[in-house]
Amino acid sequence: MDIYEKLREEFKRIMEEEGLEKEEVLVHIGQLTPEESIGVTKRQDFPLLNGKEQMVQAEFRGEQGQAFTSSRAGFSGTLQEISNLDLTDDYNKAVFISTLNAVMKSLKMIDRTVHCRNEEPEECAMELADFVKNQYTNQNIGFVGYQPAMIENLGKQDLPLRVLDLNPEHIGHKRYGVLIEDGIKDFDAVVQWADILLVTGSTLCNGSIVNFLSLDIPVIFYGNTIAGAAHLLDLPRLCFKAH
Repeated sequence: MDIYEKLREEFKRIMEEEGLEKEEVLVHIGQLTPEESIGVTKRQDFPLLNGKEQMVQAEFRGEQGQAFTSSRAGFSGTLQEISNLDLTDDYNKAVFISTLNAVMKSLKMIDRTVHCRNEEPEECAMELADFVKNQYTNQNIGFVGYQPAMIENLGKQDLPLRVLDLNPEHIGHKRYGVLIEDGIKDFDAVVQWADILLVTGSTLCNGSIVNFLSLDIPVIFYGNTIAGAAHLLDLPRLCFKAH
Protein backbone atom coordinates (compact mmCIF):
# COMPACT_ATOMS: atom_id res chain seq x y z
CA MET A 1 0.00 0.00 0.00
CA ASP A 2 1.16 3.54 -0.78
CA ILE A 3 2.65 5.12 2.35
CA TYR A 4 0.24 8.07 2.27
CA GLU A 5 -2.79 5.85 1.79
CA LYS A 6 -1.58 3.78 4.72
CA LEU A 7 -1.35 6.93 6.84
CA ARG A 8 -4.78 8.07 5.63
CA GLU A 9 -6.26 4.69 6.59
CA GLU A 10 -4.67 4.86 10.05
CA PHE A 11 -5.82 8.46 10.54
CA LYS A 12 -9.41 7.54 9.68
CA ARG A 13 -9.24 4.59 12.06
CA ILE A 14 -8.11 6.89 14.88
CA MET A 15 -10.86 9.41 14.09
CA GLU A 16 -13.55 6.74 14.08
CA GLU A 17 -12.33 5.17 17.33
CA GLU A 18 -12.26 8.57 19.04
CA GLY A 19 -15.35 10.04 17.35
CA LEU A 20 -13.45 12.98 15.89
CA GLU A 21 -14.69 13.11 12.29
CA LYS A 22 -16.68 16.33 12.63
CA GLU A 23 -14.23 18.20 14.83
CA GLU A 24 -12.51 21.19 13.26
CA VAL A 25 -8.81 21.92 13.04
CA LEU A 26 -7.04 25.15 12.15
CA VAL A 27 -3.87 24.96 10.09
CA HIS A 28 -1.51 27.92 9.71
CA ILE A 29 0.84 27.81 6.75
CA GLY A 30 3.47 30.45 6.06
CA GLN A 31 2.23 32.45 9.04
CA LEU A 32 4.87 31.39 11.55
CA THR A 33 7.81 33.75 11.43
CA PRO A 34 11.32 32.27 11.72
CA GLU A 35 11.42 33.43 15.34
CA GLU A 36 8.09 31.74 16.06
CA SER A 37 9.31 28.53 14.39
CA ILE A 38 12.82 28.20 15.80
CA GLY A 39 13.30 31.11 18.19
CA VAL A 40 16.44 33.22 18.43
CA THR A 41 19.50 31.19 17.43
CA LYS A 42 23.17 32.06 17.36
CA ARG A 43 23.57 30.15 14.11
CA GLN A 44 21.94 31.92 11.15
CA ASP A 45 22.02 29.29 8.38
CA PHE A 46 19.13 27.08 9.47
CA PRO A 47 16.78 26.62 6.47
CA LEU A 48 13.90 28.02 8.52
CA LEU A 49 15.74 31.33 8.87
CA ASN A 50 16.45 31.97 5.19
CA GLY A 51 13.03 31.27 3.73
CA LYS A 52 13.94 27.95 2.13
CA GLU A 53 11.41 26.19 4.32
CA GLN A 54 8.07 27.24 5.80
CA MET A 55 6.64 25.82 9.00
CA VAL A 56 3.11 24.48 8.91
CA GLN A 57 1.34 24.34 12.25
CA ALA A 58 -1.96 22.61 12.96
CA GLU A 59 -3.78 23.27 16.21
CA PHE A 60 -6.19 20.76 17.71
CA ARG A 61 -7.58 20.69 21.25
CA GLY A 62 -4.78 22.91 22.49
CA GLU A 63 -1.99 20.83 20.98
CA GLN A 64 0.19 21.67 17.98
CA GLY A 65 1.58 19.53 15.21
CA GLN A 66 4.07 20.80 12.65
CA ALA A 67 5.46 19.93 9.24
CA PHE A 68 7.67 21.62 6.64
CA THR A 69 6.54 22.88 3.25
CA SER A 70 7.53 25.28 0.49
CA SER A 71 3.88 26.32 0.05
CA ARG A 72 2.19 29.42 1.45
CA ALA A 73 -1.49 29.02 2.21
CA GLY A 74 -3.87 28.12 5.00
CA PHE A 75 -6.62 25.67 5.80
CA SER A 76 -9.53 25.48 8.19
CA GLY A 77 -11.96 22.59 8.17
CA THR A 78 -13.00 19.31 9.74
CA LEU A 79 -10.75 16.36 10.32
CA GLN A 80 -12.95 14.41 7.92
CA GLU A 81 -12.17 16.94 5.17
CA ILE A 82 -8.45 16.73 5.87
CA SER A 83 -8.54 12.94 5.82
CA ASN A 84 -9.92 13.09 2.26
CA LEU A 85 -7.37 15.51 0.80
CA ASP A 86 -5.49 14.60 -2.39
CA LEU A 87 -2.15 13.51 -0.95
CA THR A 88 -0.32 13.60 -4.26
CA ASP A 89 -0.09 17.38 -3.70
CA ASP A 90 2.79 18.55 -1.46
CA TYR A 91 0.71 21.35 0.11
CA ASN A 92 -2.02 18.87 1.04
CA LYS A 93 0.61 16.51 2.43
CA ALA A 94 1.83 19.26 4.79
CA VAL A 95 -1.72 20.01 5.96
CA PHE A 96 -2.42 16.32 6.52
CA ILE A 97 0.90 15.56 8.27
CA SER A 98 0.76 18.55 10.63
CA THR A 99 -2.85 17.69 11.50
CA LEU A 100 -1.99 14.03 12.06
CA ASN A 101 0.75 15.13 14.46
CA ALA A 102 -1.54 17.52 16.36
CA VAL A 103 -4.34 14.97 16.72
CA MET A 104 -2.04 12.16 17.84
CA LYS A 105 -0.31 14.52 20.28
CA SER A 106 -3.70 15.49 21.76
CA LEU A 107 -4.47 11.79 22.24
CA LYS A 108 -1.08 11.28 23.93
CA MET A 109 -0.04 8.75 21.30
CA ILE A 110 3.12 10.71 20.42
CA ASP A 111 5.24 13.57 21.70
CA ARG A 112 7.84 16.05 20.38
CA THR A 113 5.70 17.47 17.57
CA VAL A 114 6.82 21.13 17.84
CA HIS A 115 10.26 22.25 16.63
CA CYS A 116 12.91 23.00 19.21
CA ARG A 117 13.82 26.68 19.74
CA ASN A 118 16.59 29.08 20.71
CA GLU A 119 19.59 27.13 22.03
CA GLU A 120 17.84 23.75 21.74
CA PRO A 121 18.78 23.01 18.08
CA GLU A 122 22.45 23.18 19.08
CA GLU A 123 21.85 20.98 22.11
CA CYS A 124 19.94 18.49 19.96
CA ALA A 125 22.80 18.38 17.44
CA MET A 126 25.32 17.60 20.18
CA GLU A 127 23.12 14.81 21.57
CA LEU A 128 22.64 13.35 18.11
CA ALA A 129 26.39 13.36 17.45
CA ASP A 130 27.06 11.66 20.79
CA PHE A 131 24.38 9.06 20.07
CA VAL A 132 25.80 8.24 16.65
CA LYS A 133 29.38 8.05 17.93
CA ASN A 134 28.38 5.69 20.76
CA GLN A 135 26.07 3.47 18.70
CA TYR A 136 27.85 3.37 15.34
CA THR A 137 31.58 3.44 16.04
CA ASN A 138 33.75 3.00 12.94
CA GLN A 139 30.76 2.99 10.58
CA ASN A 140 30.11 5.19 7.57
CA ILE A 141 27.38 7.75 8.24
CA GLY A 142 25.15 9.05 5.45
CA PHE A 143 23.22 12.18 6.38
CA VAL A 144 20.22 13.49 4.40
CA GLY A 145 19.10 17.12 4.71
CA TYR A 146 20.92 20.37 5.33
CA GLN A 147 20.88 20.74 9.10
CA PRO A 148 24.00 22.80 9.84
CA ALA A 149 24.28 22.19 13.59
CA MET A 150 24.00 18.44 13.11
CA ILE A 151 26.49 18.41 10.23
CA GLU A 152 29.02 20.42 12.22
CA ASN A 153 28.70 18.31 15.36
CA LEU A 154 28.88 15.01 13.49
CA GLY A 155 31.99 16.33 11.73
CA LYS A 156 33.60 17.14 15.07
CA GLN A 157 33.30 13.48 16.07
CA ASP A 158 35.68 12.52 13.23
CA LEU A 159 33.05 10.13 11.88
CA PRO A 160 33.16 9.04 8.22
CA LEU A 161 30.39 11.35 6.96
CA ARG A 162 28.73 12.13 3.64
CA VAL A 163 25.81 14.57 3.31
CA LEU A 164 23.06 14.70 0.69
CA ASP A 165 20.84 17.71 0.01
CA LEU A 166 18.59 19.06 -2.75
CA ASN A 167 19.38 22.77 -2.42
CA PRO A 168 21.69 23.87 -5.30
CA GLU A 169 23.07 26.63 -3.07
CA HIS A 170 24.77 23.95 -0.97
CA ILE A 171 25.47 21.15 -3.44
CA GLY A 172 29.10 20.99 -4.46
CA HIS A 173 30.25 23.23 -1.62
CA LYS A 174 31.88 22.37 1.67
CA ARG A 175 29.90 23.26 4.76
CA TYR A 176 31.61 22.85 8.11
CA GLY A 177 34.33 20.89 6.39
CA VAL A 178 31.91 18.44 4.75
CA LEU A 179 31.14 18.35 1.02
CA ILE A 180 27.40 18.61 0.36
CA GLU A 181 26.48 16.13 -2.38
CA ASP A 182 23.52 16.03 -4.75
CA GLY A 183 20.55 14.23 -3.19
CA ILE A 184 19.54 12.86 -6.60
CA LYS A 185 22.71 12.39 -8.64
CA ASP A 186 24.83 11.12 -5.74
CA PHE A 187 22.09 9.16 -3.97
CA ASP A 188 23.14 5.67 -5.08
CA ALA A 189 26.84 6.27 -4.40
CA VAL A 190 26.21 7.49 -0.87
CA VAL A 191 23.75 4.69 -0.05
CA GLN A 192 26.23 2.07 -1.27
CA TRP A 193 28.99 3.66 0.82
CA ALA A 194 27.02 4.19 4.04
CA ASP A 195 26.51 1.73 6.88
CA ILE A 196 23.62 3.81 8.24
CA LEU A 197 21.53 6.74 7.04
CA LEU A 198 20.19 9.61 9.13
CA VAL A 199 17.31 11.12 7.15
CA THR A 200 15.30 14.27 7.77
CA GLY A 201 11.67 13.56 8.54
CA SER A 202 10.67 16.34 6.14
CA THR A 203 11.18 13.80 3.32
CA LEU A 204 7.67 12.77 4.31
CA CYS A 205 6.37 16.12 3.01
CA ASN A 206 8.02 16.07 -0.42
CA GLY A 207 7.47 12.39 -1.10
CA SER A 208 11.15 11.42 -1.21
CA ILE A 209 10.72 9.30 1.93
CA VAL A 210 9.82 6.38 -0.35
CA ASN A 211 13.47 6.24 -1.45
CA PHE A 212 14.52 5.29 2.08
CA LEU A 213 11.96 2.67 3.11
CA SER A 214 13.35 -0.43 1.39
CA LEU A 215 17.12 -0.04 1.75
CA ASP A 216 19.40 -2.79 2.97
CA ILE A 217 21.01 -0.57 5.61
CA PRO A 218 19.51 0.91 8.81
CA VAL A 219 17.66 4.20 8.29
CA ILE A 220 16.85 6.50 11.20
CA PHE A 221 14.65 9.55 10.67
CA TYR A 222 15.15 12.72 12.67
CA GLY A 223 12.94 15.68 13.54
CA ASN A 224 9.41 16.56 14.59
CA THR A 225 7.66 16.38 11.19
CA ILE A 226 7.65 12.59 11.08
CA ALA A 227 6.44 12.08 14.66
CA GLY A 228 3.03 10.64 13.86
CA ALA A 229 4.06 8.70 10.77
CA ALA A 230 7.03 7.13 12.58
CA HIS A 231 4.68 5.85 15.28
CA LEU A 232 2.10 4.48 12.83
CA LEU A 233 4.63 2.97 10.41
CA ASP A 234 7.09 1.74 13.06
CA LEU A 235 9.99 3.84 11.73
CA PRO A 236 13.01 4.61 13.95
CA ARG A 237 13.11 8.30 14.91
CA LEU A 238 15.46 10.60 16.78
CA CYS A 239 14.29 13.94 18.14
CA PHE A 240 15.93 15.07 21.34
CA LYS A 241 14.66 18.59 22.04
CA ALA A 242 11.30 19.12 20.29
CA HIS A 243 8.23 19.84 22.36
